[in-house]
Amino acid sequence: MRWENVAFAKLSLDRLYELLKLRVDVFVVEQACAYPELDGKDSLPETRHLLGLDEQGRIAAYARVLAPGVSYPQVSIGRVIVAPSARGEGVAKPLMQEAIAIAKQAWPEQGIQIGAQEYLKGFYQGVGFRPVSEVYLEDGIPHLDMLLDA
Repeated sequence: MRWENVAFAKLSLDRLYELLKLRVDVFVVEQACAYPELDGKDSLPETRHLLGLDEQGRIAAYARVLAPGVSYPQVSIGRVIVAPSARGEGVAKPLMQEAIAIAKQAWPEQGIQIGAQEYLKGFYQGVGFRPVSEVYLEDGIPHLDMLLDA
């Protein structure tokens, strides 16, 4: 897996299309969840797009890192995806470790908050997050807020 940390302005049109297609395929189609995928946060100057590229240069994993104050008071990581073709290959943990490293490098004094799907609570605890909310429904899917302290 080759990792790329890219600002929106540096994404090629083809790469942008590929990552948006993956996000829609997983979050809207696979999870049968109609919601506003294009939320205006992708193009913010401080937003980082983490791409995990397979041997053919296709996106196998993706996460978005947002500056403090965009989604939460802290830095946030979201739109975390492992492409169906890469599932079961141990990609999710390195993806989150890379995203955490990007967040800590850019905002070292900040904690990191996420809105995690409830069924992934154990996974996120395994990379250092702790629950900070009760379970709530977001777009019909059970979620909870989790925090990784600074």
